[in-house]
Amino acid sequence: MSGVVAMLSRVAEIRAFVQAPAPTSVRSAATAPASTEAFAAALGLATGATAAPTVTGAATTVPTTSAPTTAAPTTAAAPVTAAGGATGDALVAAASAYLGQPYVWGGESLAEGGFDCSGLVQRSLADIGVTGVPRTAREQMTTGTEVPSLDDARPGDLVVLGGGSHIGIYVGEGKMIDAPRPGRTVTVRDVYAEPTTIRRLLPDAAPTAAAASAQARALASFAGVTS
Repeated sequence: MSGVVAMLSRVAEIRAFVQAPAPTSVRSAATAPASTEAFAAALGLATGATAAPTVTGAATTVPTTSAPTTAAPTTAAAPVTAAGGATGDALVAAASAYLGQPYVWGGESLAEGGFDCSGLVQRSLADIGVTGVPRTAREQMTTGTEVPSLDDARPGDLVVLGGGSHIGIYVGEGKMIDAPRPGRTVTVRDVYAEPTTIRRLLPDAAPTAAAASAQARALASFAGVTS
């Protein structure tokens, strides 16, 4: 009997200690759970019971493994494809058919009233069966293979000027066919500056009579001679 009384007395002391008011006038929201846990632990020690452990503290964050970042696939431009008979001389002949047509910014057909520089190149190549040619001069300057200098250029090579701001079709003897600028027409003129690059898309071949005649007409047009 005296043992039970002693135990109850001890429990009362522990309860009085745990439930003592906090030293500040405002008790923390976390005080109540902490006091309850302390009382339970003390009671367990006094009675010999084992209380279930209580896990407290910050929540555990489960690390997540992000899927590896995969760069968006780059869509390669369609390869330039030339029909069997397409040659540099044939390209000169095709472009010569548009001599005198007006410059039209963004133009790439007669239906649009004329051509800009890269539109003329794209249209002339399409006329001889070359497909997959990019639309702008800056894109066209990456096609084909590099020609080292104007001395090595052949008729039908693409002459890029101004860092890719302009493009023409080489006809030989330091001249090219191009659509110069608003207010002008498709013409033959000197390659007026050091090319940024010269690109060869088409094989060289001995000119046919028609191609040779077209090239002669283009050069004659530059000289102001009509045939």
